[in-house]
Amino acid sequence: MAGKKTKANGGEFLLYDVIYEDGSRRSNRKVPGVEISQFDEERSIKAIIEAQDRKIAELSGRPLGRIKTISPSAR
Repeated sequence: MAGKKTKANGGEFLLYDVIYEDGSRRSNRKVPGVEISQFDEERSIKAIIEAQDRKIAELSGRPLGRIKTISPSAR
C-alpha cells in the first residue's frame, strides 16, 4: 500500500486518503515513511493516522470518526 511520496524537512512522507465510517473524507494525509513497518504496512499506517486524529481531536475539541478505509492518494 505505497502512497504518493513527498519530501518535507529532509524526510520522506507518503500521502493517503482516509474515509471515515460517517462518510467524511480527508485527503493527502502525510505519514512519515520511516515510521511505516515493513512487516505490517497497513496496520502501521492506520495506527499513525489514528494517532494524528487523536491529536487533532484533542486540539480542536471535535473528535473524528472511526476510520473505514485508507488508500494511497492519487498521483
